[in-house]
Amino acid sequence: QVQLVESGGGLVQAGGSLRLSCAASGGTFSNYVMGWFRQAPGKEREFVAGISRSGSSTYYVDSVKGRFTISRGNAKNTVYLQMNSLKPEDTAVYYCAATRDTSYPDRYYVYDYWGQGTQVTVSS
Repeated sequence: QVQLVESGGGLVQAGGSLRLSCAASGGTFSNYVMGWFRQAPGKEREFVAGISRSGSSTYYVDSVKGRFTISRGNAKNTVYLQMNSLKPEDTAVYYCAATRDTSYPDRYYVYDYWGQGTQVTVSS
């Protein structure tokens, strides 16, 4: 069983930055593709970013390209999401997820393990 714990959410003004962290335990971290998803009230869960097992490949939804950066520190069993130039539409609960499936990092259903979520609120 893999456990994921997100941290780093909070309230920030538009144009500001936050860095989310996701600490993993209970598995071999480097064997997992890691992803970030978000869900705003009344909206569907949305893929935000993904990163390959080694960290050599990253994937982003178009709306965050150029603003968000996903990275991982395998020695620390942690994945990060650096969020810059935040917009009010980025407001959501952000979830970290892990999968051993290397083919479809943008699909929510391939992820086996999920964190509890961390709230990100961006004010105008």
